[in-house]
Amino acid sequence: MMSCKGLGGEGSAAAAAALPHVLAVDDSSVDRAVISGILRSSKFRVTAVDSGKRALELLGSEANVSMIITDYWMPEMTGYELLKKVKESSKLKGIPVVIMSSENVPTRITRCMEEGAEDFLLKPVQPSDVSRLCNRVLR
Repeated sequence: MMSCKGLGGEGSAAAAAALPHVLAVDDSSVDRAVISGILRSSKFRVTAVDSGKRALELLGSEANVSMIITDYWMPEMTGYELLKKVKESSKLKGIPVVIMSSENVPTRITRCMEEGAEDFLLKPVQPSDVSRLCNRVLR
């Protein structure tokens, strides 16, 4: 079982590689920084990218991603479209995808959950949201 807290030796490369790896996707640099900071403080290794297209490129070359957390509303490719592409891929479909949005739209939330999202978080994302994800998604 992978623990999100309490991993020793944070300074070593081996310890960093042992941390759960989260791909954070958001077109807003401020929101990317906020979610990355919360994830890192919860002992995640974070790679942050600014678009769904970049996320797919990274997923094509980086096999060790434990979870994807993505904004819903982004230019070019929405978080929902990224979710669909991940869930349609035999290689990627096992990676949990969490959608974030500043808009509480019940039909959007339902659609994402039906498409296979692990969770839907309302922004601003809180440390308690990440703790809950850690317990549910990365057991």
